Amino acid sequence: MQLEVYNKENKKVETVEVSDEVFGAKWNPSLVHQISVSERANSRKPFAAVKDRSEVRGGGKKPWAQKGLGRARHGSIRSPIWAGGGVTHGPRREKDFSKKINKKMKRAALYAIISKKVSDGEVRIIDDLKTEKTKNFAGIVKNFFKNKTSILVVPGKGNKVVFRSARNLPKTKVTGVDSLNVSDFLSHRNILLEKEAAQEIK
Repeated sequence: MQLEVYNKENKKVETVEVSDEVFGAKWNPSLVHQISVSERANSRKPFAAVKDRSEVRGGGKKPWAQKGLGRARHGSIRSPIWAGGGVTHGPRREKDFSKKINKKMKRAALYAIISKKVSDGEVRIIDDLKTEKTKNFAGIVKNFFKNKTSILVVPGKGNKVVFRSARNLPKTKVTGVDSLNVSDFLSHRNILLEKEAAQEIK
């Protein structure tokens, strides 16, 4: 299929031939949702954690004799039934939240969300994104998107300079062709694709 290509002034200059499989895929909301949930789960880290009786400080000495005092038997003041003792069955840092994602399913979901954004007019292809100045890059973004919406910028594999020029712009993220994921496409309203990147997505 053919898509329009624009220059830095947002003027149409040519068309580019792109893959129908990538930019013309059928919309599949259930698959996109499944992959999005899995990607977020895989990036989740277990921050909540408690100490069990072996990790709480103290409790090495038996609090009183086993027999003869008429009191219940205890071996440590850091037992979970004591105040200040360890916690039983609490959250641990070893918990794994990750979910398995099949490569074909992830690819299909990515193609579906790209095609949906193309049909909704939220994808713009630019002929050249190479600029070393953040000010210049901000001007390019302003030419394409008047309102201050979130933007995902995808340069070609050979364009490394745009990562520096766009990293300080608010609501703007730059990601490489090999790092595309469903979560980024869902969390950004508009997509700015470099011409080479549009042809490199497979």
